[in-house]
Amino acid sequence: MAFRVLVLGSNAAAPAHNRFHSSQLVTVDNHNFLIDCGEGAQLQLLKYRAKLAKISHIFISHMHGDHYFGLIGLLSTMHLFKKKGELHLYGPPELAEVITVQLKASQTFLNFRIVFHITDPHTPKILFENNKLQVESIPLEHGIHCTGFLIREKRRERRINKSRMPYDLSLENIADLKKGKDTVYKNRILSNLEYTHDPLPSYSYAYCSDTRYTQSFLEQIKGVDLLYHEATFMDDLKNRAKDTFHSTTKEAALLAAQAGVKQLVIGHFSVRYKELEPLLKEAETIFKNTLLGVEGTKVYLRE
Repeated sequence: MAFRVLVLGSNAAAPAHNRFHSSQLVTVDNHNFLIDCGEGAQLQLLKYRAKLAKISHIFISHMHGDHYFGLIGLLSTMHLFKKKGELHLYGPPELAEVITVQLKASQTFLNFRIVFHITDPHTPKILFENNKLQVESIPLEHGIHCTGFLIREKRRERRINKSRMPYDLSLENIADLKKGKDTVYKNRILSNLEYTHDPLPSYSYAYCSDTRYTQSFLEQIKGVDLLYHEATFMDDLKNRAKDTFHSTTKEAALLAAQAGVKQLVIGHFSVRYKELEPLLKEAETIFKNTLLGVEGTKVYLRE
């Protein structure tokens, strides 16, 4: 089953140069997580053939419009498409207020139930968890309260070596071996190392939206397989980046290098940049394994 990041929008402040506002669709096995929902997000979801009904968790980093102005439109379309069940919406407390008043003003009574989850901008918190993965908030440093999101798969079970496994091994024996334990079979001990293979790798993705360069969350993202970090400006505008609580290409690359991540994706580009290749080249001077997170970019951690 896949672990994939699809970039729907990559621009900051305003759409320009065929680039949309911030939004990404992260698919982990049978879960579809929408992260940020800028204007045009639903058009991009339709363009890339994403099934809206399968999105049950939406994470909004903060209340600047380029990160959530597309949300009410998406919710309305989900309603028209007869989405059922629950939709879990994660974000600042003001997000619930905005969505509630918009639905009330239009007298819209959704076919599905929205479950609001309030994010903490100061302390990392587990927002979603099941037996295979968890989503944790990342406190960022921006002009208003803002959080990133860390999606991390849990360690997988060991795999049974079928060529050595006795045909009548019990389910209890198999469960022990998968958990890394030795097990007793017909009055003898079966060694876990002899009867299992190492588990398949688990992957992690950190989404760090609007933030100035800081090492405050460095430990939290250390060693992730993929890091998305905003790179609004090139390095000659470092002072402007600092004043507006944004980052430069080199700052994003420096953090990736310091955190020891495997791959970096940069985005949230200023409208002043029509061509993005110079931003990529600048980031690569510090962290070679960097990609431009432009519309339609797909990064597979597992296919």
